[in-house]
Amino acid sequence: MSDSSAGTGHGGASGEGRDGEEERVAWSGPEGAQAFAAVEAATDWLLGYPFVFRILAGRIDSRHVLVDYGCGPGKVADHAARLLGSRVLGVDASPEMLELARRSGTAVAEYHLVADGRTPCLADGSADAVMCNHVLASLPTQEAVLAVFREIRRLLRPGAPFVLLATDPACGGIEYASLRIGDPGERYGPGEELVVRLRRTDGTWQEMPNHAWPVYVYPPLLARAGFRDVVQIRPTVDEALGLVDAEFAAARSWAAERARPPLVITTALAL
Repeated sequence: MSDSSAGTGHGGASGEGRDGEEERVAWSGPEGAQAFAAVEAATDWLLGYPFVFRILAGRIDSRHVLVDYGCGPGKVADHAARLLGSRVLGVDASPEMLELARRSGTAVAEYHLVADGRTPCLADGSADAVMCNHVLASLPTQEAVLAVFREIRRLLRPGAPFVLLATDPACGGIEYASLRIGDPGERYGPGEELVVRLRRTDGTWQEMPNHAWPVYVYPPLLARAGFRDVVQIRPTVDEALGLVDAEFAAARSWAAERARPPLVITTALAL
């Protein structure tokens, strides 16, 4: 991504190709955008996005505007637009990600660039809801996380919901269906660097440096940014089975996801 204000959750990247040789990709350029678009994200599509959409479905409809803050190549924003029927605006700090999203024929109404931590094309209070998925892991400091929360608060009208999806670094080293957060046996404090592995759609793995943000960090920062009624949930596989396609759910055992679900959803309301 091009700066640390809104992106797709990952900075530089390195991984193994089909022949096992190391390859390195920077998410900030065209090659990086294509690489990120090829991430499988099965664990997210089981324990993350369906729950984000369910929360939003109870709050917005076709009359409302939903902002996807850090939309990347637009896959999740597109799904939200088709499922919820609301007007979805995608914003990201990477021009390459936005260009890829625009070329993908998504149902998203508009895409906007975040520059210097702000989305100048969007007015204060212009959003009826904001979702932010796997963006904060790219941010190196608490001040950067707080700045993102404050920009999201600026975009939201009073009383509107914010839904945040993030991995829990306390689940480090566990091999999930499509990701591993950090290294086995390691513990990570706020802002510390860790390596996240993500499975691509071709079965290979992509590695990238991220920053650990324990989920307990978010509530006090949200309060400082102008949010109230902060709630955190950790979706489980059993809960997900009623939300996702049965064939998708049956394709894997989800053993690690059952034993220790790695995703946490934080919700809050704008003051």
